[in-house]
Amino acid sequence: MTLTIGVDVGGTKVAGGVVDDTGRVLAQARRNTPADDVAKTRDVIIEVVAELAVGRTVAAVGIGAAGWIDATRSTVLFAPNLAWRDEPLRDYVSAATGLPVTVENDANVAAWAEFRYGAGRDADDSMVMFTIGTGVGGGIVLGGELVRGANGIAAELGHMLTVPDGHQCGCGRLGCIEQYASGSALVRFARAAARQEPHRATALLELAGGEAEAITGLMVTAAAQGGDPVSAEAFAQVGRWLGTSLADMAQILDPQVLVVGGGVVEAGDLLLGPTRRSFIDALAQRSRLPVAEVRPAELGNTAGVIGAADLARRI
Repeated sequence: MTLTIGVDVGGTKVAGGVVDDTGRVLAQARRNTPADDVAKTRDVIIEVVAELAVGRTVAAVGIGAAGWIDATRSTVLFAPNLAWRDEPLRDYVSAATGLPVTVENDANVAAWAEFRYGAGRDADDSMVMFTIGTGVGGGIVLGGELVRGANGIAAELGHMLTVPDGHQCGCGRLGCIEQYASGSALVRFARAAARQEPHRATALLELAGGEAEAITGLMVTAAAQGGDPVSAEAFAQVGRWLGTSLADMAQILDPQVLVVGGGVVEAGDLLLGPTRRSFIDALAQRSRLPVAEVRPAELGNTAGVIGAADLARRI
């Protein structure tokens, strides 16, 4: 049995795990991310790897980082929530640990984990995954391999144009799907409706202390589960936009499976119901042709660790 270590590096936490070749996480470690300090962030990664390697024979280390990674899977070109700019992370960690290291985008490693061991494990060729959190990320598997692109930064699905001249996106464009199908969009839809129709958002506003601007994603989920119409409609709006983007992926790539992951998917059918309906409506002309099934991700918060560790096994 070959053991590898996967490390998931985000803006607030560094989570690591020892993973075997069946995708099982055998041990875990976690630290806070010193996001504004390059050297300290690297050192925290080393600490996590060192802790997990004690008493074990580890073959390699995989790192999933929230940022743009170069085509050689060695350098973090840019990380919006970390201090990394052209950071040679692979070489630093490899020199410090004496182990082979690979670095990959965090959405890619999560998608790979779902393809290998999660919602897409019955697929042998292709899968597209949208990760719905504060923003929208994605990963694409074709021919059994991650699609990384010529420069290593492919599958930025959150920045596909959805609404021309729409809401301003953090990437600088107007109308990206991230502005319509993310956790942030869910909150924006709910706040706007609560301001306009407070009589229909009684339960939601009660959770927010009567202030529309205090509404959070967790409040929208809780209120929707309790039958609050404004909250349910906010999920319906997110699902409608997400479903059309999934349909675009079906038209362009014809994958075996489409997976929806990220924190917002924990709302279950509140999100997946309208997403699937929108997806089917958008592909009505393909009703006589096979089309991918839309599935929720299965691995949750461990996907980044599992995917990074499994990719390390392929160095």
